[in-house]
Amino acid sequence: MLIDKKLERQTLLLTLKGELDMNTSESLRQTIDSEIERRGVRTVILNLEGISFIDSSGLGVILGRYKKLLPMGGKIIITRVPPHIYKIMELSGLPRIIQFEDMLNQEDGRKGKTV
Repeated sequence: MLIDKKLERQTLLLTLKGELDMNTSESLRQTIDSEIERRGVRTVILNLEGISFIDSSGLGVILGRYKKLLPMGGKIIITRVPPHIYKIMELSGLPRIIQFEDMLNQEDGRKGKTV
């Protein structure tokens, strides 16, 4: 998995490409945790447009970072999720607790706004 990282003030934008699974989730966890601890990041935005696969360990890393940021007044925003990845996230219940924005339209790939 490739991770493109941009940091502005207390917001970390990560654009991910590839598979977010048991082989790559630890790298994502370490990237986010180090920015929270070293730079005081309070908002993490995950652009998942380039993610082709996610498993339970990938979902667990996202949920774990949400739980880590919540007591600090922070949040995670997930954006640009492909429809097949969103379905997996929906089954896990993530959209009920984590903010989703700028979703990819399921029919034709155009951008659409959702919560």
